[in-house]
Amino acid sequence: MEKEATKLYDLVDSQNQKAVLSEIVTIISLLDSESIVDQFLPVFEDIVRLFNGEYPGYRASNTKYHNLEHTTMVTLATARLIHGSVKSGYRFKPKNVLLGLLAALFHDSGLIQTNQDRKGTGAKYTIGHEKRSVAFMRKNLDARNFSKQQMDDCAQLIKCTNLKIEIADLSFRSEEIENLGKIVGSSDLLAQMADRLYLEKLILLFKEFQEAGIPGFDSEEELLAKTEGFYKNVTQKRLTNDFDNISSNMASHFKHRWNIDRDLYTESIRNNISYLKSILSDGKKNGLCYQQHLRRGGLIKLSS
Repeated sequence: MEKEATKLYDLVDSQNQKAVLSEIVTIISLLDSESIVDQFLPVFEDIVRLFNGEYPGYRASNTKYHNLEHTTMVTLATARLIHGSVKSGYRFKPKNVLLGLLAALFHDSGLIQTNQDRKGTGAKYTIGHEKRSVAFMRKNLDARNFSKQQMDDCAQLIKCTNLKIEIADLSFRSEEIENLGKIVGSSDLLAQMADRLYLEKLILLFKEFQEAGIPGFDSEEELLAKTEGFYKNVTQKRLTNDFDNISSNMASHFKHRWNIDRDLYTESIRNNISYLKSILSDGKKNGLCYQQHLRRGGLIKLSS
């Protein structure tokens, strides 16, 4: 495969959890942090069990957008961005690399319902789910004998995925932990918007927004139409200003891991936004339904 033709989704199959985990472990090795693997793997397995409905006391994940694939791809993006940042001059202790990866794993666990919670889906917890995620993280890591300081640090990293929280309002124990927070927050945005099926998944996201009662989106088409604005006014602003453009270090990862001198996340996001603009424009000109253009993954039927 020519490097110039390589796309983000060519590197790792996002739907193959074993392949995703294998790549994360490879990156941990590249970071000379093999010492954390024995702590990381059991938590990764717990998260898989949680989303699959195999974790004691919890139902299976029933949010189609914020699902297990999203969580593991955010975790992979976090590993990649930590690696890229290290190659760009940042330094992270192995024990803090572990916290960054764990925060990514736990960041949407608050959308999972308990066995007793039979009303609706986990999407109803969208607003404020980060607090539930932190609570589940503490419960899980406490059982694994993590220290209070580790759990407190991990909580701050999870909060960086909350778009309503200003990073300047958070306190971090050290600059290293703060940088990891910026990495986790950046990775959450990058992983979803660079997803090969992102545009189709927006239809599923609209269903989650409906149940959560999030205002400003009266239809699937309105959510699609506002996505470019979200990218320019929220995502890019947060990546560049709030997170100090730490996401620019992603290019260093692809250079050193794959000998690809491009940032495949930014490239994929721009392609998604460009295609979105074209299908919305085509719809206005020719009266074609946007759904006719969103068939790559066959996900649209899930939204009915």
